[in-house]
Amino acid sequence: MTDIADIRFVPNDHDGLEKTAGLIAVFVGTDGQLSSAAQKLDATTHKAVSRAAQDTAFDKAEPGHVVRLNYAAGTAADAVLVVKAPADPDAVTARKIGAALAKAQGSDALTVLAGDIGNAENIALGLALRGYRFTDHKTDKGKPQGPITVQSDDPEALASAARVGMAIAEGIFFTRDLTNAPGNVLTTDDFAARLAGMQELGLEVEILEEADLEKLGMRALLAVGQGSAAPSKVVVMQWNGGGDEAPFALVGKGVTFDTGGISIKPGAGMEDMTMDMGGAGVVSGVMRTLALRKAKANVVGLVGLVENMPDGKAYKPGDVITSMKGDTIEVINTDAEGRMVLADVLWYAQDRFAPTGMINLATLTGAMLVALGNENAGVFSNSDELAGAFLDACASEGEGAWRMPMGKAYDKLIDSPIADMKNTGGRYAGSITAAQFLGRFVKDDTPWCHLDIAGTASVKSETALSPKGATGWGVMALNRLIADRYES
Repeated sequence: MTDIADIRFVPNDHDGLEKTAGLIAVFVGTDGQLSSAAQKLDATTHKAVSRAAQDTAFDKAEPGHVVRLNYAAGTAADAVLVVKAPADPDAVTARKIGAALAKAQGSDALTVLAGDIGNAENIALGLALRGYRFTDHKTDKGKPQGPITVQSDDPEALASAARVGMAIAEGIFFTRDLTNAPGNVLTTDDFAARLAGMQELGLEVEILEEADLEKLGMRALLAVGQGSAAPSKVVVMQWNGGGDEAPFALVGKGVTFDTGGISIKPGAGMEDMTMDMGGAGVVSGVMRTLALRKAKANVVGLVGLVENMPDGKAYKPGDVITSMKGDTIEVINTDAEGRMVLADVLWYAQDRFAPTGMINLATLTGAMLVALGNENAGVFSNSDELAGAFLDACASEGEGAWRMPMGKAYDKLIDSPIADMKNTGGRYAGSITAAQFLGRFVKDDTPWCHLDIAGTASVKSETALSPKGATGWGVMALNRLIADRYES
C-alpha cells in the first residue's frame, strides 16, 4: 500500500528555528494577525513574514493560500511558507490548508509551526492526503513526500487527536490504490487477497467462490463474470466493534475491468474502466478505517468482484437471468452489469445479516457523470432519515453529494414483457432507472441508500485533497455517518 507521510508531533521550539533546515511553515490569520510562532519567525527573518502578510494579493486570497519566501534570512531553512489561515479553522478548511502545504512541500522536509492554531489534527490529515502518489508501476518513482514535523503547544494531545485522521488517511490510500490499479494487476483473485490481508487488523474476512455463489443462487452476478477467465467472487468483511445489535451494511460494485461485454464499449476511453470497481474500493477503505480506529459499531462490508468480458460463454442481450431473490431479469444491455452484481449482493446482505440499514456504492452510470459532473455523487434512497444523515455527514466532511429522485413512475421504463424487469430502461433518466432496478432488491423494512459515484471515484484533474486519478471519495463521509449514527 502507498505509504502515508511520516508526520511527527513535537513541542514548540521557537528558539531553535535558526537551525531548522528544509521548509518552515507559519500561519497568518485571515485578519492579518501573525500567530505567536509567526511573530517569532518574523523577528528572525527581519520582518519578511509580516511583509508577505501585508501584500494586497495575500490579503485578498482565500484561506490556504501559501506564499513561499525563498530567502529565509536568519534561519537554516531553504524557504519559509507563509500560510493564510483562520485561528480556528473548521475541519474542511483545515484539511484544505494542510493539502495546500503538502503541494508546496514536495519532497522537502517540512516543519509546521502549528503552535496555538486550532484543528491542527485536520491540517495534518490534509498534509497526508495531498501527499499521495501512485507510483507502483513506474520505474522512476521520483522523490516521495518529505518528512513532516508539527510543533505544537500540546504535542501529545495533538498526536492523539491526529490518530483517527491517520486511520482515515490509510483507508483513503487503500481505496485510491485499489481504484488506480490496472486490471491485469487487480484481478478478482488479487482484490480478494488484498482484502483477506486485513484480517491482521481484526476484520473477519470470508471469500465466497463461484461454487458458493452458485449454491446461493447468485446467477445475476455470475452471469456478468461468465465471459471472463477471472473467477467471480463475493468478499464479506465483518467488523464487530459494537454490542449484540445487527450490523450496518456497506455493499460495493467491484467490476475489476468492464469492456461492456457483448454490448462492447467504444475503444476510446475504455482504459478508464479499470476504475469500475470504485464502489468496492470505497467499501474496503471504510472497513480498513473502522478496524484501524477500533470503531465501536458493528459493520459488514460486502463486495461483488467480477470482470465483464466478451467471450463465447458471455451472457448476451436477450438472455433472461434469475437472481438470488428469485426475480427474473431480461438482459437488454450487457454493459448495464453493475446493477446485476449489486442485485444479488444486496439481497444476500439482507438475507444473511438483516442489517439495520444498508448503503451501496457503485460507479454505475455515465448518466450520473452527465448530471452532476465530478463535484457530487448521486444519492438515491428509500429513507429520508438515512439519506439526510448521510448528506449531513458529506457536508461535515466536505464530500459533495446530491439527492436524486426515485418513484414508481420510473418503474415502467424497466418493465419487461417477458421477465420481471429489464436491466436497463434506456437513456432517459438512466441513473434513476438504475436506482429503481436496485430498489427492487431492497426489502421494504430496510433503510437503504444507493450512491452512484461515477463522477467522484476518479477524476481527470487534481482536487483540493488529491492528485488526479482516484480520490477515495466516500471514505470520510461513511466513516462520519457510522461514528455519528451508530457509535454515539
